[in-house]
Amino acid sequence: MLRDTLTVLVIDENRIRASIIEAGLREAGHDRVILVHDVNGIARKIEDLQPDVIVIDLENPNRDMLEHLFQLTRTLGRPIAMFVDRADASSIQSAIEAGVSAYIVDGLKKERVKHILDVAVSRFNAFSKLQRELADAKSALEERKVVERAKGILMKMRNIPEEEAFALLRQTAMNEKKKLADIAQSIVTAANLLM
Repeated sequence: MLRDTLTVLVIDENRIRASIIEAGLREAGHDRVILVHDVNGIARKIEDLQPDVIVIDLENPNRDMLEHLFQLTRTLGRPIAMFVDRADASSIQSAIEAGVSAYIVDGLKKERVKHILDVAVSRFNAFSKLQRELADAKSALEERKVVERAKGILMKMRNIPEEEAFALLRQTAMNEKKKLADIAQSIVTAANLLM
């Protein structure tokens, strides 16, 4: 996950505003702060720099710039804090849907930067944990469906009860040192080939 000493990338075309964020981060103990003032080619820069956290500051974001940044943030997998001067409900909703962890309107003050960054990282971690748990639950459900289908195939082919079909699956998985779902998938795949 995130390291103790974070590398923070600050994206801001306005050098004065960027220096405010940088000062707030440095006062908060973040000594690895990278400033980028040109958003052209930002995806490549992010890929090269591999920051732990991204802070984006936009004075007056236009729709195209927001859409570009939001497409970028969907693929980053990093906490993102965004400062803007003005926003409407649509922009806020789009930012949150794109994965922005903290969206701050008219709140650029040096002394607030650390707390906002902490919230962004905490919110990102909580959301990432929920996403992992959801993915695990979906995977477990899919595995269960495959096991149920394999049991049904074995019950029909061998004319055995459900408990015996499950025991056969489990014993085969142990004998072959494979996951039960993998053995079940093999049975389902083989049955599909024979039909």
